[in-house]
Amino acid sequence: MRKSWLGFAIAVMLVIAASLACSLPALPVSTTAPTPALLATPTAAPPQVTSLPPAGPANELEAQVETVYDRAAPAVVNITSRSVAYDFFMRPVPQEGTGSGFIYDADGHIVTNYHVVENSESISVALPNGEVYDAEVVGTDPSNDLAVLHIEAQGLPDPIPLGDSDQLRVGQFVLAIGSPFRQQGTLTLGVISALGRVIESPDGRFIGEAIQTDAAVNPGNSGGPLLDLQGRVIGLNSQIISPSRANAGIGFAVSANTIRRVVPQLIAHGHYPHPWIGISTVSFDANSVQLLRNAGIDTPVDEGLLVVEVVENSPAAEAGIHGATQEVLVGNTRVPVGGDILVAVNDTPVTSFKDLTVYLETETQVGDTVDLTIIRDGEEMTVPLTLAGRPTR
Repeated sequence: MRKSWLGFAIAVMLVIAASLACSLPALPVSTTAPTPALLATPTAAPPQVTSLPPAGPANELEAQVETVYDRAAPAVVNITSRSVAYDFFMRPVPQEGTGSGFIYDADGHIVTNYHVVENSESISVALPNGEVYDAEVVGTDPSNDLAVLHIEAQGLPDPIPLGDSDQLRVGQFVLAIGSPFRQQGTLTLGVISALGRVIESPDGRFIGEAIQTDAAVNPGNSGGPLLDLQGRVIGLNSQIISPSRANAGIGFAVSANTIRRVVPQLIAHGHYPHPWIGISTVSFDANSVQLLRNAGIDTPVDEGLLVVEVVENSPAAEAGIHGATQEVLVGNTRVPVGGDILVAVNDTPVTSFKDLTVYLETETQVGDTVDLTIIRDGEEMTVPLTLAGRPTR
């Protein structure tokens, strides 16, 4: 009985389906092949990039940079200095520092920063070709942060020539080559950001004529060359301003003309003779002037260098310069008075020890006679003075 009902139900369903099929309109039949967009095809490889036509100035700059690097990089060395320090328990602790330098001449002299080799007990120099040599210090000048090393080697790369840093212009492209973070042979590109900067030297004095650049300079670049697009050394990378001790776009280089002035003396004599007057001074600025005037002491000028002390047998002593004769207590400050006030050297105003140092270092030499403009007892006068060499400590 169940099978009869099942057969009957199937038959009814077939009849209904046939009726619906007859009532629907016929669908059109396509006689064309499917469009290619609907076909599943393998992903085609991208076309090969073809060379673009020359871009002019950009390609010329690139070619210059490559040429300078190819010529100069073989003469840029990595310097490793080693020393021994002592911990709290007086146990020896070996220390190692690295920097850069460049081959100065065919005799094996290498120029670097003084602070790269300061207090070193042994120094090694690694050339880009992998050769490593022991080096000796020939001469140092902490006041200009310069040092000269010497290695005994044959077939050294060609020295890098010096440029004229007086001819530089802000905006010129420059290249720095060195070993930042021990990465030897690293090249960075930038521009001259400013000229005539004054930076502090390792002995607390001042270096004038410094070059500011935004070429990336990092720890390890110290002592490496800053080059122009003609491949000439225009400076020696020395300092950066950075809160993190990494490149922040403000680096400074000792100028090529400072190198040209100092290095031959270091090679010949081991030291550089710095022009010296023989006085100790304090800045006679607006604050000290106001303090004195508040105390009822008249001052003839508003700025200058008050001579506090004259060194015995110094050029200043021989020229008759007067130091302070007494101190006046103004509030909680002792102000020296009674000495000469230095306001200019060779008609160039000086208002700080930095001004005086930079002028003497960049514009004079030992043995030169300069005219000091001083104020004494309210009267302006000119005193000739012959510069001597600054005593070594």
